[in-house]
Amino acid sequence: MEGKMKVGIMTGIGQMDFTTRPIPRPAEQEVLVKVEYVGVCGSDLHYYEHGAIGNFIVHPPFVLGHEAGGTVVEVGSAVSTLAPGDRVALEPGKTCGHCEFCKSGRYNLCPEVAFFATPPVDGVFQEYVAHPADLCFKLPEQVSTMEGALIEPLAVGFHAANQGGAHIGQTCVVMGSGCIGLVSMMALKAMGVTRVYVVDIMEKRLNKALELGATAVINSAETPAVETIMALTDGRGPDLIIETAGTEITTRQAIEVAKKGATIVLVGYSKSGELTLPISMALDKELTIKTIFRYRHIYPMAIDAVAAGLVNLKALPTHFFKFEDIQTAMDRSVKEKADIVKSVIQIG
Repeated sequence: MEGKMKVGIMTGIGQMDFTTRPIPRPAEQEVLVKVEYVGVCGSDLHYYEHGAIGNFIVHPPFVLGHEAGGTVVEVGSAVSTLAPGDRVALEPGKTCGHCEFCKSGRYNLCPEVAFFATPPVDGVFQEYVAHPADLCFKLPEQVSTMEGALIEPLAVGFHAANQGGAHIGQTCVVMGSGCIGLVSMMALKAMGVTRVYVVDIMEKRLNKALELGATAVINSAETPAVETIMALTDGRGPDLIIETAGTEITTRQAIEVAKKGATIVLVGYSKSGELTLPISMALDKELTIKTIFRYRHIYPMAIDAVAAGLVNLKALPTHFFKFEDIQTAMDRSVKEKADIVKSVIQIG
């Protein structure tokens, strides 16, 4: 496919603009996807607001965005699994395929991963992208490309729930009701957990958690979280806690409320990268503490859950923006975090 495409670029901290670039040509194992929707992730906002995350530093012009859904318009010569017209969700990380992590199936830990919108790899705030066919997952008829874009954050939630061994009969708590907290809660519900309590300090996010299926919510700015969780669990504490807020106070609370023998899954990143925690209490309770990094082998599961009606991704976004309004989309998503739970940009 010949021609030029429109690309949204970050030109500096807090600055977005547009440029044109040639439409990429798919290699023999790739497909060309017309991007239709891209979710705005917290990492996009952090790069936009601060210019870096740890050692990953933005050198403008840089393309943000890694949560993409769209339609295949061209396939490489060796691709037989997809055809033009297929609607797909794009898994954003290309791995080496031959390191010990890739060979053992833990490809999310590949040290050579090239991940959309992680410097220096450009993202998908653009009209077209060429991507490996085996990282483009065909969407069933009942799943839209907007939902396809949100499979990426949902995959994080399912990976967290899997790491925690979530199953029916458990009582679970999710610390934080941002996007990742909400998809973690939805993943837990889809996996059969009937009692999921969500903790946050932002009322609109907690209301969204209730809308999406939380058993109950706790505004810890108004109600003591530990005491309330213990009351809700008849003094036993939860079996599984997924911590997505990335703060010291919520991580300490997770340890304090956990039932003896419980599991805590750490998902959220702290701003400082370090936490001081009551480890003696964790030892006394014989807690299992796990962490996650992105996800692996999750997209088919997540897509199936959405197709089956077990996860309502259509209700997750709170704000939609047109591609031409990308500056406004990023600015508002940064400045209105209490009100904007999840932004989605419609590319085409």
